[in-house]
Amino acid sequence: MKSIYTYGGKPASRNLTLADLQAAKGKQKFSQTCVDSQEEAAAAVAAGIDILSVTCPHTASIREAAPETFCHSAVMLTDYTTEESVINAAFEAMTDGADMIYTIRSLKTITTLAEMNIPVMGHLGLVPRHSTWTGGLRAVGKNADEAFSLFLQFRRLEDAGAVAVEVEVVPEEVLAEISPRTGLITSSIGAGAAGDIQFLFMSDICGEGEAPPRHARAYGDLRRLREQIRRERVACLRAFHDDVKSGGFPGREEVVRMPAGELDIFREKLARFEQQER
Repeated sequence: MKSIYTYGGKPASRNLTLADLQAAKGKQKFSQTCVDSQEEAAAAVAAGIDILSVTCPHTASIREAAPETFCHSAVMLTDYTTEESVINAAFEAMTDGADMIYTIRSLKTITTLAEMNIPVMGHLGLVPRHSTWTGGLRAVGKNADEAFSLFLQFRRLEDAGAVAVEVEVVPEEVLAEISPRTGLITSSIGAGAAGDIQFLFMSDICGEGEAPPRHARAYGDLRRLREQIRRERVACLRAFHDDVKSGGFPGREEVVRMPAGELDIFREKLARFEQQER
């Protein structure tokens, strides 16, 4: 563990620092997944995942469950619609314990954040929210011209001040050529083994989705378990409902009984009270 001060000025410990990631480039691989709840964060920590991805509003909550894991916070596209709101969200997330900010916004925004000494991760290759510009959800860089254009985008992103980049659905040969030629820490999601970081969504790792992407690998079948839980929940609720209707619930074991003799005394008190009211 490394001792640091957070951007918000609080002492903390981290499994990794930005300097560690930069020094390990091309020498060591790291694992990354996204977490949306404290339960998921705790599971990722218990599993030894190196890097967590969260959204800005959840940073403080996730930090409670994963106080020492390197974490980057995403300034989501439609949550913050002005440069001022993006900067404010980034500052708030860093104050809450984020180690880096992720954004798919313009190079200008990345430069603005970088000039404030905020580590920034961009996104290249397939950017799903920008997919209309690339003709839909498809691999980017399958021909030489597009691959070279992608390489130039890496250069521009690095020049803008970014320190890392998520690279999505790019041919593995392309990232294998580009990653050693850039100072950016590369996080590969469907872009092959050459990435400095290997990133998959937790839902894909755990087998929760109905139609996982081609680049995902499921290491479990939570979808089946969730369906089993759903069926079991319905069965339990139906049995409870039927018992209520038939008089089977509550039974003697679910109720409180008066001590012997107290019921008779209580009834006598009720009878006297009712007699007086007449």
